[in-house]
Amino acid sequence: MPTSYDIPEVLDRREGPYGEVVLRRHGELLQIIANGCFLMDTSDGRSERLLVDAARDALDGRPEPSVLIGGLGVGFSLAHAAADPRWGRISVVEREPVIIDWHRTGPLSDLTEQAFSDPRTEILEADLIDYVNETSDTFDALCLDIDNGPDWTVTEGNHSLYSEAGLASCARVLSPGGVLAVWSAQPSPEFEETLRNAGFNQVRTEEIPVARGVPDVVHLAVGPG
Repeated sequence: MPTSYDIPEVLDRREGPYGEVVLRRHGELLQIIANGCFLMDTSDGRSERLLVDAARDALDGRPEPSVLIGGLGVGFSLAHAAADPRWGRISVVEREPVIIDWHRTGPLSDLTEQAFSDPRTEILEADLIDYVNETSDTFDALCLDIDNGPDWTVTEGNHSLYSEAGLASCARVLSPGGVLAVWSAQPSPEFEETLRNAGFNQVRTEEIPVARGVPDVVHLAVGPG
């Protein structure tokens, strides 16, 4: 018989612009579920921190670099960036208004309260694909953590982001020598090849050890130009 500890407790369930989004508590963990697909939880955050740090390190000491983070999630990437005084402007694009609400006034606020109040932080309610196609802003780094990886997207429409055309849109928001960092639940040699075909340079993959199974990875590449 499962105990009450083993049964997740739904804290909030809302219909967003892209379907159902659920926040639930499972023991001490908070979990975000989108359309029945597990996105992330508050168990670790190691890979999200590596995503941000790997992008910053690849910038070779550029002073006060700006970063655009694709996906707010449980806030690990934002909180880690805001805790680092070396970053300048920190912008986060999140398409689900309910996730932003959970951080501003809900159960996730304990994780990101300081980051939200940091004057460097800007929260943008938008679809990342639309944003990179339409914005006139540029950034030194673009960190993507909106899917489970290029080969395992949360919504079907996100596949276009990891195509050559989608990556060209990512490149247009990068300053010269800017860095793209993409989190993935598994390595993807095919995605590395697509990055090269889209004109990115210095393409490489950093592995993130996990307790069991295939390691998480961060794909890194320097934008063309």
